This record gives sequence, structure tokens and C-alpha cells, in this order.
Amino acid sequence: MFNDIGPLELVTLIVLAVLVFGPDKLPKVIQDVTRTIRKIREFSESAKNDIREELGPEFKDFEFEDLNPKTFIRKQLDNEDLGLKEIRNGFDLKKEMAEVTDAVHSRDSDTSSASSAGAAGSSGGRIDMTKKPETPDPDDRPPFDVDAT
Repeated sequence: MFNDIGPLELVTLIVLAVLVFGPDKLPKVIQDVTRTIRKIREFSESAKNDIREELGPEFKDFEFEDLNPKTFIRKQLDNEDLGLKEIRNGFDLKKEMAEVTDAVHSRDSDTSSASSAGAAGSSGGRIDMTKKPETPDPDDRPPFDVDAT
């Protein structure tokens, strides 16, 4: 409930409470507030139990926290019936990123490195980004892509 209140804010709240209610009435106010919070919790638990009883035995293990979309999705993704854990555990992000990095820098880890080095030319597999592209002839038309139109 108060997960994001730091020590400075807590001290400020205590000082304000002492100033507003006074040191004489502060213990009674704290008792009244805790009693009210306890009654609200009891009321909410009884309402939850009544709803569970009305839903029937098939919703016996129903939790109201499951109605939160994040909790619902997390629970469904952790479901063993879908087999998603095996897929998630079989995916190695570091290995995939290393393969993508090697492909971008045209350093293939398997036997296709010889063919890519021959195709890359004498620049060692790197493309010179500072070199200006050749200007096409005025009579040359740009390539036509049927799917793009």
C-alpha cells in the first residue's frame, strides 16, 4: 500500500499529523483509522467469499487478482499446457544477437564465410559508408518493383 513512500515523506506525514491533530488526540485518531481499515478489509473479504459462493464450485479457486490484465496474461503464459516455457527456455538471446551482429558485420560463423568474403570484395567485408555513390546516367531508369506499386 505504501511501497513508494520514502523515509522523508513518512517523517513529513508524522509531523503534519501531530500539527493537525495535536499530540493529545493523535493516538485516538490512529486507532480510529486502523479500526476503519480493518472493517473495510473484513467487508471486502466477506464480499469476495459471497461472490465465490454464488459462482458455484467450478469457480472455487477463482482469484479476483486474475481480473487484472497483466496478471491474467502472465498466468496464461506460465501455463504448462501451451508448452511456452520450452520455447522461451530454448531461445538464447545472446546467441541470436551474436549471430545478427556477425551477419551485419559479414562475419559468418559457419562455412559460408569464404563465399561472403569473395562477394564483399577487397575491402575486407566492410562497406565504405564515406564513399559517395556513383551517379546514374540520366537515361537509366530506377528498378521497377511490381509489389511496391
